[in-house]
Amino acid sequence: MPQQTQSKQKSYSRLPGSKSSKFIPYLLPGVAALIVIVIVPFVWNIYLSLTHWRGVGPVKFVGLKNWQRLFADATFWKSFANSFWIIVAIVVVPTVLGLLISSVLTDVIQKKFGSGKASFIRALYYLPQLLPVAVASVIMGWIFRPDDGAVNDLLSKVGLGFLQHNWLGDAHSALPILMVILIWIQLGYPIVIFMSGLQRVDPELYEAASLDGANWWQKFKIVTLPSIMPELLVVILTATIGALKTFGPVYLLTKGGPGTTTIVPSYYSYNQFFQLHQVGYGAAISTALTLVIIVFSVIFTIIQSRVEKNAA
Repeated sequence: MPQQTQSKQKSYSRLPGSKSSKFIPYLLPGVAALIVIVIVPFVWNIYLSLTHWRGVGPVKFVGLKNWQRLFADATFWKSFANSFWIIVAIVVVPTVLGLLISSVLTDVIQKKFGSGKASFIRALYYLPQLLPVAVASVIMGWIFRPDDGAVNDLLSKVGLGFLQHNWLGDAHSALPILMVILIWIQLGYPIVIFMSGLQRVDPELYEAASLDGANWWQKFKIVTLPSIMPELLVVILTATIGALKTFGPVYLLTKGGPGTTTIVPSYYSYNQFFQLHQVGYGAAISTALTLVIIVFSVIFTIIQSRVEKNAA
């Protein structure tokens, strides 16, 4: 027995995985790219947030003055308040609708009409995700244009011309319409993720629930939702980070207006950087946004690991 144990240990020591150091060179390009593309710019951005600089000329170190200004800036807090509604539009509504639509496509459409029709409908929902954000935003800008946009033109033709409106130019409607556009763009993403997760759910679980007299909603709550919990958590995490970083639709459709109605932190930072040439203050805004994303990601990852551990 001791000889067999020693021989096993010798054989294990010869396994390729036992000499992990030889794989380190393959990791170096990725580590170098991480340092150059992420870490160095982030550290430089933190430094800029402590300076006054207009993008040219000397850099003047001012300490925490930009941060003091930041915490007293009503527009900055308004941008984060708007981010809450952007999260509702990109995370909450698409996730809830995605759960229901993916369940209907899998449980009803796929079973009655075949997987081909279910896949076709799924592709239709996912189509806005395939469009570049700029293209999707320009299309929706045309639709909601006040003079000859499709929405106002349709209202006029059906006799509801009194409802015509400058949808993206009015302070009361700009943010809700922006949220509608973001829902349209985002909806396909959770549907695709959830449908892929539903493919691995054991059909016998649904059969057992049916034998127990469960209806569709009860099966969804007891079988479907717990089974795709990993996919649900991934969608919530990635979509929330994307919502906090939202820039393209705001830049292309509203420029943060009217006033500060639709301004978000990323656009506010861009505005300070490139339009007002307040590079130090813009760096403080972007650094604050990055720190919020990091804190949220760490907290959510801890919650995710605990949920998965309890589920196991």
